Amino acid sequence: MTNDHTWISRYAEAQAAELGAAENTRLSYGRDLIGFSDWLAAKSESFETCERADIEQYLITCEADGLAQSTRARRLSSIKQLFRFAFEEGWRDTNPAIQIRGPGRAKKLPKTLTEEEVSRLLAAARDVGRSDFDRKRNTCLIEMLYATGMRASELVELPISAVRGDPRLILVRGKGGKERMVPLSPPARVALADWMTLRDSADDLAVKEKGAKRSVYVFPSRGKTGHFTRVGFYQLIKDIAVQAGISPAKVTPHVMRHAFATHLLANGADLRAIQTLLGHADLSTTEIYTHVLDERLKELVLQHHPLAQD
Repeated sequence: MTNDHTWISRYAEAQAAELGAAENTRLSYGRDLIGFSDWLAAKSESFETCERADIEQYLITCEADGLAQSTRARRLSSIKQLFRFAFEEGWRDTNPAIQIRGPGRAKKLPKTLTEEEVSRLLAAARDVGRSDFDRKRNTCLIEMLYATGMRASELVELPISAVRGDPRLILVRGKGGKERMVPLSPPARVALADWMTLRDSADDLAVKEKGAKRSVYVFPSRGKTGHFTRVGFYQLIKDIAVQAGISPAKVTPHVMRHAFATHLLANGADLRAIQTLLGHADLSTTEIYTHVLDERLKELVLQHHPLAQD
């Protein structure tokens, strides 16, 4: 084994086959490893020849370049996993990354939205779009996003088989291929039924007049993926935020996911139940929402308690 790109390719294949890693995760790790490979090549080094000091120097360079702590932590994670895999495969006799400790990840409180802001977004979605078809789709996307707390990729890739028959619960395939059941609220079910009527009619017409294949996705697209893209959804939710009179910088699909969890917790939902609905593997990931509520309560006291006033 002498070619860095071969290492990356073999490692990516193993991630997909053995770990069921999501495509976005594999792409991120691939970019990280290509960047490290290019840095090594500039020093006439490679994955096969580099040592611990080289990796540490690379991390120092990343910090000097102003990369965020979370980015540096992810890059080191990519490198450590690659060399562990290489050692297990016998490509190297040693693992130069095994004892390197990274910068960790800064625990930032997730940005979220108030219930009133979410209501404005849900209402605005009904008016965004050039046609009734677009407006029904946009309404369905936003209603389902807030009702389920799905990740953007899970929502846009949702298969048609998951929603047939006016379901109260839908099966979602999350990270690593793990499946979970999430309930649909009555407004989300109405929005879904309205959208499916138009979606199925358009699908029937495309099959009849153009000989197209039936789409397997709830939110189909004529693009390469066959479904509405994450990038398209990201831009759409910005447009909806503008329509709702909310700063678009404040709203993303992931912020809506945070709002889903925060509002559930604020209204008495059990943390374990929220963990299940979000598809978190570890409860500690879900516990960050308790800190969001702590900050909200602190803000309320400082704003409204008479002894907190100057």
